[in-house]
Amino acid sequence: MKTKLKGQYVIGYNGEDHVILKDAEVVYEGTSIIYVGKEYTESVDETIDCGNAVISPGFIDLNALGDIDHDIIHVEADNEKSKNLLWSEKYMKNGPQEVMTEEEEAFKSLYAYSQLILNGITTAMPITSVFYKKWAETYEELASAAHYAGNLGLRIYLGPSYQSGMRVVQPDGTIQLMWDEESGKEGLDRAVKFIEEFDGTYDDLVRGMLAPERIECQTEESLKQTKAYSESLGVPIKLHAAQGSFEYHTIVEKHGVTPIQYLKNVGFLGPKTGIPHANFIAGYSEAETGQGDDIKILTETGTTVIHCPVIMGRRGSGLESFAKYKRSGVNVAIGTDTFPPDIFQNIRAGSMISRMHEKDVESSSFADFFRAATLGGAKFLGREDLGRLAVGAKADIIVVDLEGYHMGVSDDPIRTMVMSGSGRDIKLSIINGKIVMKDRQIPQIDLKELQSKAQHYFEKMKRGYLQRDYQQLGEEKLFPSSFSVVDSVEKNLSKDCVKISKDTET
Repeated sequence: MKTKLKGQYVIGYNGEDHVILKDAEVVYEGTSIIYVGKEYTESVDETIDCGNAVISPGFIDLNALGDIDHDIIHVEADNEKSKNLLWSEKYMKNGPQEVMTEEEEAFKSLYAYSQLILNGITTAMPITSVFYKKWAETYEELASAAHYAGNLGLRIYLGPSYQSGMRVVQPDGTIQLMWDEESGKEGLDRAVKFIEEFDGTYDDLVRGMLAPERIECQTEESLKQTKAYSESLGVPIKLHAAQGSFEYHTIVEKHGVTPIQYLKNVGFLGPKTGIPHANFIAGYSEAETGQGDDIKILTETGTTVIHCPVIMGRRGSGLESFAKYKRSGVNVAIGTDTFPPDIFQNIRAGSMISRMHEKDVESSSFADFFRAATLGGAKFLGREDLGRLAVGAKADIIVVDLEGYHMGVSDDPIRTMVMSGSGRDIKLSIINGKIVMKDRQIPQIDLKELQSKAQHYFEKMKRGYLQRDYQQLGEEKLFPSSFSVVDSVEKNLSKDCVKISKDTET
């Protein structure tokens, strides 16, 4: 079946870079694009007139929301309160428990993946939090995630996380690592089993990947085995590294080199390795020690940096700068990491942060970030058939509506979308030639029901923090509201009104 999309703008690809076509068309047949241009003369089975809109390649999110986000709890916790949101040593020694049931853990992926689709993400490499886990992800929850993704039609790279260590807070408030190397080995075995079973399923929409948790929670042997399995199984790796002070200085103290240099020394880096967030490097503004040129290492090894501007910006952190990494030849891709999984918001934030460091727009433009969210992700995945609208590429296409009054006047389509738009302006999403979202609805999915279930999940997840807080602060102190929660404001208002009345009489 041939389908033609017509729109005000098409973001095409000329073999080297994205290009803009006005009043143009995209035609796809089966799972692939067969035409991008202005005058397709052959007959088609269906024509979809998108009107005043941008027809764009779908976004590739390499650190995608994979659960019901906890960051709304963490986002305004200061350095001391952040410790209360980690695992206490006492809790871990008493034996951690799974907070959620197996059914609830399965549900979270359905909720998260529907959010990704609604935000125009057509290829995802998810991350799920272990903040409320017993240790790491289970095989069962990732199997459920694969089935949900396949049934929704989302292109996805999956694998259960694993770790040999866990950050814990001691009674005096210091953070230490608690080790269980056997759990790490079992986790890696589960990850390999998952890849062998699910890689290539659901018409090749589901592919495997290796997801070791944070670098400081891995043994050297686990990192080396992970790299070996990546090569033998032909799957990518994603490892959070060079992202924070505790991790950075822990690695430097233990190994005498920065996290990036340590990963190079153990042979972990390379074209199949992606590093979120890779900002805490030698010479970083908050690095108290460490020498060398980490950016050069990333460039020479072909390692991809997965930049997540919003989540890092919320913490007053980020790359110093995106433009510097890009100019140095590092392949930079984009991850949303948190809620909302909105690529437009991440492009805006990332561009602003980079410009603040550079004092210049060069290499920090919206177009630069758009490339990272499409071509950069595709390069890491080794997929020349993704991240672009070109003949032979997969029919992974989104349509961004420009008709909304909030969009304002239209200039360049990329600038217009990024400055004024959001994920909510995406009105059509096609993955592998199948419509997976139209007019903000996903087939066979009741979004209101999902939202209700998600709220119950979140409340239960939130209560789990109370059990492991090292100071046992209680709900009111651990989760303070932005303002005082009261039953009525009438009393205060009446006092103000009396004062105003007397001032008026005077």
